[in-house]
Amino acid sequence: MKRLTSGGDAGLRLASLLVFVLLWQVAAALLQSGMLPPPLTVFGRVVDETLSLALPQHLGVTLSRVVISFAAAMLIGTAIGIAMGRWRQLDLFLDGWLVLGLNVPALVTIILCYVWFGLNDTAAIVAVAINKIPTVIVTVREGARAVDPRLMQVARAYRLSRWKTLSRVYLPQLYPYLMAAARSGLSLIWKIVLVVELLGRSNGIGFQLNVFFQFFDIAGILAYTLVFAAIVLLVEALILRPLERRLTRWRG
Repeated sequence: MKRLTSGGDAGLRLASLLVFVLLWQVAAALLQSGMLPPPLTVFGRVVDETLSLALPQHLGVTLSRVVISFAAAMLIGTAIGIAMGRWRQLDLFLDGWLVLGLNVPALVTIILCYVWFGLNDTAAIVAVAINKIPTVIVTVREGARAVDPRLMQVARAYRLSRWKTLSRVYLPQLYPYLMAAARSGLSLIWKIVLVVELLGRSNGIGFQLNVFFQFFDIAGILAYTLVFAAIVLLVEALILRPLERRLTRWRG
């Protein structure tokens, strides 16, 4: 039954994508304008950019920045979020900083990092991570507050080691919140990385989109955007959803 349901879900998602492409084709045919090239033109551009190795090169650079920024934001944000959820005094002390971090515009953080650290990858990654860390903290803090103290008391009663208590009692209760933070984190980091690259880097998808914009190359913009969106969908389907099912299967 689960396999049938999974297959039905995948079929529905595929049908949704096909409908999107069909609507795109209809809109392009109605407009008859270079402002919206048809899907085949854009797909052809994807092939050309791939064969020239320009697309794989820029995509690889962007993905490396996404992975490093995401990992840093999740590790730092999770540690601080757990600490704030567990210790009220620390939560009160850092709450003002957290509100400030949530409300400072991403553009301001990016500009300041480039001014402070220079136009380099370190500044780019730090800027992206700083913009994501506060949202991770907020989500994980709520999860730490929601941990059932009775389960922790049971772990102590059975004299479980700290590692077993953490891995088998504490973290499983945090997994839904960690997955929510990861999902929202990726959706935010994808976008901020492109802005960072557009403003201060000489490679990456964001830089290339800026080049296409300067030449009004709509097909190039859509080609790179399409590939980037496909990567996002693949990460969601092949990594995040299976990981979430695996981590939360204990909930039944």
